[in-house]
Amino acid sequence: MRIMIDANVIFSATLFRESPISMMVEHIIENHTLVLCPYVINEAKESFKNKFPVKYHEIEDYIENIHHVMVDLNYIDESKYPYIRDHDDLEVLANAIESGVDILITGDADFDDIKIDKPRILKPRQFQDEYMNV
Repeated sequence: MRIMIDANVIFSATLFRESPISMMVEHIIENHTLVLCPYVINEAKESFKNKFPVKYHEIEDYIENIHHVMVDLNYIDESKYPYIRDHDDLEVLANAIESGVDILITGDADFDDIKIDKPRILKPRQFQDEYMNV
């Protein structure tokens, strides 16, 4: 499967290297195709930099060393996509849809009301329960 993870997942996996979130990302890398977009990476880095400036190099190293496929839309026609409460997250949703990912994993509540068939939008715990048998 092609799986995209949101910035909050990258943030948590970087900060808590032995956590279930980090193990989930490793599972995805080993068993599926991890898909990222520049917006997700930049959001994760910016948030990490604001909260942990001394540890900023950790998220740069983490992202650089996880095997992933990069996708990036040049233009987003907002009329093609469902409404999302946080307009900034439209870029994540559009990249996930257009790149054909099967699952988008996010802890962001702004995605909770999105009703689409593909990608499935799951919380990290849902993915772990359904696909990792933890």
